[in-house]
Amino acid sequence: QVQVEESGGGAVQAGGSLRLSCVLSVGSGDGRCMAWFRQVPGKERDWVAAIDGDGLTHYADSVKGRFTISTDNTKNTLYLQMNSLKPEDTAMYYCALRVANDCSIRAAMYPYWGQGTQVTVSS
Repeated sequence: QVQVEESGGGAVQAGGSLRLSCVLSVGSGDGRCMAWFRQVPGKERDWVAAIDGDGLTHYADSVKGRFTISTDNTKNTLYLQMNSLKPEDTAMYYCALRVANDCSIRAAMYPYWGQGTQVTVSS
């Protein structure tokens, strides 16, 4: 059974930083794409960043240069370092897993999700 659990959200002022973590209880670390999405009430879940099975990272334009996605050596913990946070980054952030080497920006392509962690950025 795959389990996905995020932590690390909170409230910060604009310009501040937060680091999100996601622990994935799943087998081998190979052949997977791990991603972060975010969602605000009344809107669709938006892709933020991903790291594919080859370790290549991908970012949405809105966070490029400010957010960094990474994993630990086992690939069972995923991180999202968020710097220079803006009020528009306020959202529920979700960790997602796709058992495939390549990534997708579509939420529907990820079968495994965490419960989410709230990030609130005040101006």
